[in-house]
Amino acid sequence: MAEKPKSVVLSVVAVAVFAGLGRMVLQKIQADRAAKATKVAGPLDEKTRAWISDVVRTPRK
Repeated sequence: MAEKPKSVVLSVVAVAVFAGLGRMVLQKIQADRAAKATKVAGPLDEKTRAWISDVVRTPRK
């Protein structure tokens, strides 16, 4: 009679962990590409900072 493996749980958990990590890496890569394509985040020059500050601080009528 062939020996049965004692537990398959360890291999199932390992596969689940690696699949989850792979999915997170793919999501991070996609998010980075999307942010780079839309240029959402970027350095602001002083003129832009002053304009934003003025718009935020000026009360609306």
